[in-house]
Amino acid sequence: MTTLAAPIGTARPATAGWFTQTGQVLRRWLIAVLRQVWGPVMSLVQPIIWIVLFGSVFHSLGALPQFGGAGYIDYLVPGILMMTVLYSGAWAGTGYIDDINSGVMDQYLTSPISRSAIVTGQLIQQLVINIAQSIVVLGIGWLAGARYPGGAGGMLVALGVATLLATIFCCCSTAVALISRSQIALISLSQLIVLPATFLSTTMMPASLMPEWVANVSRWNPMTWAVELGRGGLDGSYPDAGWWQAGGLALLAVLAFAWAVRSLRTYQRAL
Repeated sequence: MTTLAAPIGTARPATAGWFTQTGQVLRRWLIAVLRQVWGPVMSLVQPIIWIVLFGSVFHSLGALPQFGGAGYIDYLVPGILMMTVLYSGAWAGTGYIDDINSGVMDQYLTSPISRSAIVTGQLIQQLVINIAQSIVVLGIGWLAGARYPGGAGGMLVALGVATLLATIFCCCSTAVALISRSQIALISLSQLIVLPATFLSTTMMPASLMPEWVANVSRWNPMTWAVELGRGGLDGSYPDAGWWQAGGLALLAVLAFAWAVRSLRTYQRAL
């Protein structure tokens, strides 16, 4: 009696589906956050300083007609909300550089896992943190005196816009990290981008009070789009250009994600 052997090379090892792969990557990053939870917590110190101190110092600006009589704190909180996710997202790539230096990235790339799942799992972890931080920022703003006439629906809109903005900068940070493979380069470039992106926008000041050239630049700044949409959600009056601003943020988020995945594949080919 003889047995028939399966032809060599025809059997393929079973691999998990894309969602399972993404879930496992997400789980790994969430565990890392729980082990070092002080990082996301300490990142909330800056918005507290901006809202409480900056808001108090410039409180009298709220009397100007350009602020609509709502008060400066009400105007400032949506800007600080977007600024928080901007700064947090700009640092997202540091995790990839740690993985590169520790050899974890090489293990990822030699395993049968989708490259987009690697990026998506870490991105979702960053977005979970950003949403939690955003909720805390809204709470801090409320305690500082801000009010949100847009209600729960408006707050959800603001959180959704913050998530889009976070996606853009998390993915761009990932791409830069994979291209540069340098912590110093990532930090330097992040600082070079986030400060101009903040101050060349309507985060802290209406365009009508800015120098003309700053107002012109801010009109095409994605940070301004996010801030105005978030501000519109919280106060219940959306900007006239709201639809194309939201569409622009969504398009940039898709392009940034594609860049991050492409950068990962480029990094693999360079090994």
